[in-house]
Amino acid sequence: MAELSTIARPYAEALFQAARNEGANLESWSGLLNEFASLAKLEDVREALTDPRLNDAQRVELFTGLVKSPVSATARNFIELLVGNDRVLVLPEIAEQFDLLKNQLEGTALAEITSAFALSDAQVQDLVAALEKKFGLKLKPAVTVDADLIGGVRVVVGDQVLDTSVRAQLVRMRDTLAA
Repeated sequence: MAELSTIARPYAEALFQAARNEGANLESWSGLLNEFASLAKLEDVREALTDPRLNDAQRVELFTGLVKSPVSATARNFIELLVGNDRVLVLPEIAEQFDLLKNQLEGTALAEITSAFALSDAQVQDLVAALEKKFGLKLKPAVTVDADLIGGVRVVVGDQVLDTSVRAQLVRMRDTLAA
């Protein structure tokens, strides 16, 4: 089976172009897609959308009925396209691809920061400022805490990883000693 990102990319690119051509707010589209993705991840929704007793029109009605945000005609057409092609369950990956395109256009990126301890707002701002200089992008931080790191931080920006955690240093030391 093809990778989900390979399946999702054309849908995300088409929706991104449609949103830009309409002059729509990309941030609102991103929010709507993330809401769609959250729904598509729910087990009950997944079961309902794959129920062979429902036709495509019923699946579209079911899915759009669960969405709390207003669904525009373009968004409804997009859902109809996904249902017709049996791709609704790929929505989480489509939302991720859409956000990557939006961030690329804006010159921003998501910085997934994992710290061994909780960081204050000031510490996060200082870290983001230093990372923005290093990566040359405007970063949007998403901070999580993972005590398994022992100390330090691990930062993921796109496909780049900066791991200064104590755990990573111990692993490198172990690998050096074992070699």
